[in-house]
Formats: sequence, C-alpha cells, structure tokens
Amino acid sequence: MLIEGQLADAENGEKFNVANPATQEIVDSVPKGTREDAKRAIDAATEAYKIWSEKPSIERSRVLLKISEVVRANVEGLALSLTLEQGKPLGEARSEINSFANTCEYYAGLIGRERGAQTPFSTGEGFFIVTKRPLGVVGAILPWNFPVSLMGWKVAPGLAAGNTFVVKPASTTPITDIKVAELMVKAGLPPGTVNVVTGPGGVVGEELLDNPKVAKIAFTGETATGRRIMEGSAKYIKRLTLELGGSDPMIVCDDADLELAVEGAAWGRFRNCGQSCTSVKRLFLFESIAEGFIKSFAEKVKTIKVGNGLEKGIHMGPIHTEEQREKVESMVEDAESRGAKDIVKGGRPEDKELARGNFYVPSVLGDVDYDAKIAREECFGPALPIFVVKDLEEAIERANDTPYGLGSSVWTKDVERAYHAAERIQAGTTWVNSPPIARAEVPFGGFKQSGFGRELGIEGLDHYYETKSIQILEYGKGKKWAFPIS
Repeated sequence: MLIEGQLADAENGEKFNVANPATQEIVDSVPKGTREDAKRAIDAATEAYKIWSEKPSIERSRVLLKISEVVRANVEGLALSLTLEQGKPLGEARSEINSFANTCEYYAGLIGRERGAQTPFSTGEGFFIVTKRPLGVVGAILPWNFPVSLMGWKVAPGLAAGNTFVVKPASTTPITDIKVAELMVKAGLPPGTVNVVTGPGGVVGEELLDNPKVAKIAFTGETATGRRIMEGSAKYIKRLTLELGGSDPMIVCDDADLELAVEGAAWGRFRNCGQSCTSVKRLFLFESIAEGFIKSFAEKVKTIKVGNGLEKGIHMGPIHTEEQREKVESMVEDAESRGAKDIVKGGRPEDKELARGNFYVPSVLGDVDYDAKIAREECFGPALPIFVVKDLEEAIERANDTPYGLGSSVWTKDVERAYHAAERIQAGTTWVNSPPIARAEVPFGGFKQSGFGRELGIEGLDHYYETKSIQILEYGKGKKWAFPIS
C-alpha cells in the first residue's frame, strides 16, 4: 500500500494474491488492508489536506503537469503491469495509461482559470461574493475494468480543487494503481495527498463510509454497490459521485454510413472484452438495413482474435474473472432458451492454449426476446443482442426501456434526426456517429440507476468543491437592528 508517501504493509501482515486472467498465474501479492490501515491513510490525508488545500493554484497546476509527464515517461512499464493484472491487450493498456496522463494535464490547465464576480445586493446595502472551497478528504473506490484511467477521473479534478485522497483499488487490479501513485509522489505530490489502501471492499471501503473525516466518496462500479454506498454515507451526509452500471443502446438509422457503423459497433462492444460501463450492449437496426448490416458485422466480429494481451496481433483479451465469464454465459444461454439465434456463435475457445484463462469468443445474437436477461440487465462481457426496429421512434422507445441511462449512440447523416434522438434518449451521453469515447473535457455521468454527479469536464471539477457565499455589508448603509423586531 502507499500511505503518507511510503510503501506499507498491512498492520496484521496479511497479503493476498493478484492473478493474471489470461493464465491464472500469480502476478504479485499485495497487503490485505484492515480498517486500521484505512484509518492511518485517512489521517495522513487529513493532515496533507491542511497543506495541499492552501497551496497556490499555480503550484497545484505544476504538480499535475509533472505527474502527467512522469506517467507518460513510464507508459510501457505501467501498460505491461496493467495487462498482466487486468487482461486487456497492451495497446489498450497503453491508451489507458495515457488517458490518466491526459486527464491530469487537462485539469492542470483548468486550475486558477475560473472567474468570479462581486454582485451588489438589490437593496444597495453592500455586496456578496461566491467562492469555492475544496471538500477535504475524498475516498475513491475504483473498478477493475479501467483501474488507472478511472483513478485519474477522480484524483485529477479532486487534486486540482485542493482535496486529498484515499484510493481503494479493486482487489483484482491494485498493482498498477499503486505504481502510478508512487510516481505521483516522485513527481512532487506531497506525501499523504494521495494514499492507496488495498484490501476487501467490506473492510477498507466500509471504513471510508464510516469515518467522519472522509467528506466525499467517488465510486465507479455496479449499481447494487452504489446503493450500499448511498446507505453507508448517509450517517455523515457525505458528498457522492456515483458512476454505475449501464445497458447502452446503439441505434443505426437507414441513412447511416453502414461501414462506419459496423466498425463503431465492433469497437463499442468488444473493446476491453466488452467490459466497459459504456460498451454498446443493445444494438437497434432499422429494418431496411438490418440484413446487410448484420452480414457485414458478423464478418467483422469473426476476425477478432482472442488471446493473451501480451501477444502481438491480439484484439481481445480474457474476461477479467471466471465469475464474470459465467454471468455472460448464463445470459447468452437464457437468450438462446427463449429463441435467440446465434449470428456469431460465441463461447469458450477450442484452442487448448487458452484453456487456463477466462477467455470467451464474441457472441452475437439475433431474434432476442425483449424479456431476456441480456436485454433487461447489464451484460459485462463480449456478447451483443441485436434488435430490428421499424423506425426511430420505436428505437428510442426500446432504448429507454431500461432502468439504466449511462451512454447511447445514434448513427445517421441527418442532423435533425440525430438531435431528435439525442434529446429523447434517457442517457447521460449520446454519441452521434461515434463509438463511446470519453474525453477529459466532456462531462460524463448517468441518468436513472446509472448514478448521479459528473466526472470530467468543468462539471467534474465542480463536484470537488463546496460553494461558499460571503455577504459584506458596507458601513453606514445598513439599517439599525433591534430585537424584538417592531
């Protein structure tokens, strides 16, 4: 773990192993943190806050810029570490490391650029000023699918605003987060400003919820866990940013560039083995283009090469855990039992060299019942149901028929049609003629049970501030106060 700028073991000396999902080989072991370890980290962040929050904005900006430089200089080693513990191909791992650096760079550029105003009272007695103050200590609870980039989504704006952090990585992907946090200290981040505590969510995470010194929880993960965090944070009315599950629709209209849409659907569904909150999880095709699109898409999917992410030419690595693979299998089997047809037959690969890993060949399903699990729940893996619709209104209605509302996309050359869909799809983001690509300058978050609050963009920075009003009464202009009021 990393506490107050130093690598540390758990106070009880216990450790747990981190395995490579492609081979099941042990990558390394990390401390099994306790509540006492979490308290130590929270106390360190509390002390560091007194210093970091008072640093001039230009100094915080310089540190974030230096962090981005140092992380980029170590991209190859960090990408290798990420692929070993998470499973994604090296190219995707490099992109994720660079995403962390980009986010730090973006917020370094925002610090100190905000402009305020002095506003007079309507009565003419004085004026008021609205200022922003950092919240304090933030608990960042990270997922395993994008452990590094999503750490950046939280710590970069939070540090820019003057907050300090205790980071709780996913237990299956803590190694690269620890390495990145070490580099942050080497880049000049004061010790204790970002701490990393590894261990079970039911232990370390609970301390973050229960400890009154933690002002905010920033969480990315399952909706069910998000509910638990809301309950646990109620005691101290902690601030929350929750980025939860999704079942993102992709709508392809009859005037779309079909070649581009086929590429977008493949990228949007099968990047990171389909393990993204904003992966395309339901594909809606207009009747007139469905047959041709499905044929081209099936041919594209069959070219996806599955294997160990360390090998050249691999497009898709393993599903992260065996439990997750079984969930995907269960959803596909449920759809098939309801009459779904295999457009591309997925499943466990026949290649014996892949037998040790959690590999799954992409699955594409047609004629899927709307009540099938894969249509109603979030499928976090490389299986995609396709639905044929008669027009845009039916597509939008079907797209909104879900408790989730994270991302969505619509593919059309008609600007009015694109805007019509984007305005009516109940999702935090709608991409037009683009797969789901997050950018540091664009706010990101969900509607409905996909969470609340926003990360990235100026809005992401706002979620790490408290708004304070200062009212100033000018001498000689105020009325005489007396109590009781007559």
